[in-house]
Amino acid sequence: MTVTCWLLRARSRLTRTVALERQLAELASRAYPAYAPLPKAMRERYDVRETTVDGCLVLRLTPRDGVTGQHLIYTHGGSYVHALVREQWWFIDRSTRGSGVTITLPFYRLAPEGGPEQAYALLRKVYAELADTGSGARITLAGDSAGGGLALGQAITYRDAGAPAPRQVVLFSPWVDVALTNPAIPSLQPRDPVLDAEVSATLGRLWAGGVDLRHATVSPLHADLTGLPPVHTYQGGRDILAADAKLLADRLRQAGNSGIFTFVDGAFHDYVGAFWTPEARAALREVNTLLRPPPS
Repeated sequence: MTVTCWLLRARSRLTRTVALERQLAELASRAYPAYAPLPKAMRERYDVRETTVDGCLVLRLTPRDGVTGQHLIYTHGGSYVHALVREQWWFIDRSTRGSGVTITLPFYRLAPEGGPEQAYALLRKVYAELADTGSGARITLAGDSAGGGLALGQAITYRDAGAPAPRQVVLFSPWVDVALTNPAIPSLQPRDPVLDAEVSATLGRLWAGGVDLRHATVSPLHADLTGLPPVHTYQGGRDILAADAKLLADRLRQAGNSGIFTFVDGAFHDYVGAFWTPEARAALREVNTLLRPPPS
């Protein structure tokens, strides 16, 4: 390594360290963030009900027309510290529009104010309410990034608890190992315009708190993946999470899982949010089909 390269690398590390320290300080002193408001077009198409479970807002959107009895429980991403943003409404909207599915969004308590124990207590109650008929066959668990980790983690914990299994799991650029230990991540970092591995791993540890970083509730990649419903994953290659998404797909396949894995090499983190691109439109159309009632 030349002296110039060494200096540039050291400067980059210093810049990231300062930015991370600033972000942690802001998190410690912030006012709790609000989620992006429900778009007007969605509010017009759904009956909207707000409830509170364990002190957390739960939003339920029931289609005004064509309701099918299918349910989607969606956990949003944001590195476990950021609230749902407008772009996440975009792909929730475009993947569900016209499908007749009822959408439930549990707004779990973010870190540093919350953590996995509180989140899973909330999510279990929300899921149990919808599965109280004795079957989860009408329920799809879905999420993006950190929310994808929560969606997969739920399927694993419900299986282990003997709860009714959901119909399927849908993951967008899922974060399935909060410690980001995959040795391929450093080679992916220069291609990723969105995420920084050092920052993300620090926020992952902040979220995990005292929970083992390999526990299924924070890093479902390391769990037993047998006996799960179909897990469908949509992942871009310009993303530090791509290595773990590929590993997850391999392990699911080895476990006999019938889910599909869609990989777009040139796409970035949460690429489905760029709904005007052909790749995102194709993914969202496919998810829309998955959310419709299965053929009788």
